[in-house]
Amino acid sequence: MERPRITAISQIRGLAPSVSDQFSLISSVHFPKAAEEAFAVEFARFLALADGVAQTDQLFDLLATFAMNFNCPWIAYGSLTPDQRLLKSDRRDPPVLLNYPDEWQKRCFKMGYDRIDPIIKTSRKRAAAFRWSDVCKDASTTEDERRVFDEAATFGLGTGIRVPLHGPHGSFAIMSFAQPCDRELQNRTVIYLQLAAFHFHLKVAKLENSSGVGELPRLSLREIECISWAARGKTSWE
Repeated sequence: MERPRITAISQIRGLAPSVSDQFSLISSVHFPKAAEEAFAVEFARFLALADGVAQTDQLFDLLATFAMNFNCPWIAYGSLTPDQRLLKSDRRDPPVLLNYPDEWQKRCFKMGYDRIDPIIKTSRKRAAAFRWSDVCKDASTTEDERRVFDEAATFGLGTGIRVPLHGPHGSFAIMSFAQPCDRELQNRTVIYLQLAAFHFHLKVAKLENSSGVGELPRLSLREIECISWAARGKTSWE
């Protein structure tokens, strides 16, 4: 039985209206009263603290702490390129953040698992969170792809979920939550982790966009001339 840490109910007072919108989704799922209160308070606490964070790594630490309430000590977040590989962090793309065991990260890099990870392939086709086991059991998953799950378990990552994060202009990121045991996460846990991942993703995008001015558009001489005339008060017709 999962036992989330319970904090004071007063933590949820004074939250922004957007928090109430997210709670409306949770209220549609019927939890035992005590569990519902505990999970709701922890989620509200995460939202309240996240809104006061101004750095991405601090936000990641908050999410990692929240995930521990559900026995998920490992999380990973990053954007993807069209060829399925995780992007390296740079100024214009969301950062790659993860706390997976170092040895597992080295193994993935050495074996090139980012190129055959079936969870990445499945993430592109789904909008909602899904369990790793769903992909492992899928008939279309190859033996080589299943080997990724088997080896992950030997490094302590027994099972988990993946949350696809689709954005504007074809942007795409993923969030993973992993736990050491092979017991499946409960449906209510998946819901809360998915909501937390969405909020994290939006907050990261906001922080990254505010951290500096992006690349300026390259204008033609004619476009520059049009802007110059508009700045002098000329109308579109003129």
